[in-house]
Amino acid sequence: MANIMRHIISILLQNEAGALARVAALFSTRGYNIESLNVAPTEHAEISRLTLVTSGSDEVIDQINKQLLKLVDVVNTADMTMDDHIEREILLIKVRLNPGAESELTPIVESAGGRVLDDSPETYTVELTGLSDHMDDFIARLGSCSEILAVVRSGAMAIARGHNVLGAGF
Repeated sequence: MANIMRHIISILLQNEAGALARVAALFSTRGYNIESLNVAPTEHAEISRLTLVTSGSDEVIDQINKQLLKLVDVVNTADMTMDDHIEREILLIKVRLNPGAESELTPIVESAGGRVLDDSPETYTVELTGLSDHMDDFIARLGSCSEILAVVRSGAMAIARGHNVLGAGF
């Protein structure tokens, strides 16, 4: 039986109308789930980096990468999970503190390395950067002393460590 694991796939694609839709369609027509998706331009205006998280066996992920490379808009792909990489996610969370819980917020935020962005009288908005598991733990801890009003997460982003660069030479 194949070992199913989480994979972060980094895709360089041309900044063209419909490019993202074609990548998403490849996943949906083959029944692959996209757990998170993040797209932004690179230092080259004509190229965007799409980072997506999906789950599957190594064979399935290899097949996905081969199918992605057949798309006209895709310049290059890399399964970041297979190499040494740095992974981060950004979280913005808005909470309403439970009565008497004001003294609990600061230690929770500081111990996680977060930052309060807005401390209006009714709500607090906090920013945190870290690994996905770190985000989950933080949300649970913050939820123990507050009512969670909104959660916005970027999804995983990843970059190779050292000299390895996806798309070098543009």
